[in-house]
Amino acid sequence: MIFRKAKMSDVEQMASLINSYADQGLMLHRTLPSLYQKIRDYTLIEKNNAIIGVGGLHILWKDLSEIRSLAIAPQYIHNGLGQALVDILLQESRDLGIEKVFTLTYQPAFFEKSGFTRIEKDQLPQKVWTECINCPKFPNCDEIALIKVIQ
Repeated sequence: MIFRKAKMSDVEQMASLINSYADQGLMLHRTLPSLYQKIRDYTLIEKNNAIIGVGGLHILWKDLSEIRSLAIAPQYIHNGLGQALVDILLQESRDLGIEKVFTLTYQPAFFEKSGFTRIEKDQLPQKVWTECINCPKFPNCDEIALIKVIQ
């Protein structure tokens, strides 16, 4: 297994993995154009030339980034890969000098194990909501906001 940054040739596999969970209502859908446009945000887990994990670190401001679209192939869940991917994304944020990382999720317990704490969504700056206009759940978002301050 290798952890690496995403490439353009990975986008269709990334979309398939992310959207398999989105179709179950467990995360937000990502279009091919949105993945191509934000390819630099994503880190992958690859095994035998197949993408088995994906997660993005999206930068919003000088001190704020977001972990998004975190997905592990079902047969690899509960093997620590999701946690390892979160750790890599947190380190990436730390390396960039970004001290706060948040996520919007339907799986808050997973992120709480990584030291994230729940917050009210209105505590996040409005810039966070720029992509929400395209969400089918807008304006009635039921995701849970969590944040972690890193050093």
